[in-house]
Amino acid sequence: MSKKLTKNKKKILEKISSKKKYSLEEAIVLIKEINFVKFDASFDIAVHLGIDVRLPNQMVRGTVLLPHGTGKNICILALVPKDKELEVKKAGADYVGLNYIEKIKSGWTDIDLIVATPSVMNQLGTIGKILGPKGLMPNPKMETVSVNPGKSIQEIKSGKITFKADRYGIVHASIGKVSFSSQHLLDNIVKFMKIIIRNKPSTSKGFYIRSIYLSSTMSCSIPLDLKIFANT
Repeated sequence: MSKKLTKNKKKILEKISSKKKYSLEEAIVLIKEINFVKFDASFDIAVHLGIDVRLPNQMVRGTVLLPHGTGKNICILALVPKDKELEVKKAGADYVGLNYIEKIKSGWTDIDLIVATPSVMNQLGTIGKILGPKGLMPNPKMETVSVNPGKSIQEIKSGKITFKADRYGIVHASIGKVSFSSQHLLDNIVKFMKIIIRNKPSTSKGFYIRSIYLSSTMSCSIPLDLKIFANT
């Protein structure tokens, strides 16, 4: 016997059509309307790409500086030599210093991101098995290995995010908060999609963008009309 639907779920089901693909403006308004959590939920995007992730030359990954940020406070550990410590502290790093390598070995990973300089990367081999599965290993392609770590940290704190297709060829990202204005969310989504499209592998054949869904924390997903980004 199926459970009785709550009033909120009934409202959601009434508003969303499984047969319709929504415009960006419609989807943003709808996500705001069906958000019933009592906290400021993340506004998320999922882009299913027509790529073969088994092929190295079809991996899609990169960074994008969102014009209005993410609304999140990103906790950053800076693994840099002594002469760079003051620079990264001024830039906003939450934790600084190579002494954190030993702390990570003991199981500490209470951070969102690690920024490192190329000169210290050879010291991270001993913690690679800890950082790798958590997606914390600094990577030049994600611009978290930098000769200018202060600038990298400032950009991340200002709204630069990293993205990478998962094993199903789907890129997931949080591109704001439900409390953001509709225009700010729209600006962030458009900028994000421009970078995704710009990163299309030359070896990818057929349809590159297969589907795009918007959602918020614990909400239903809203499918977008792909024609929105045809000329992006």
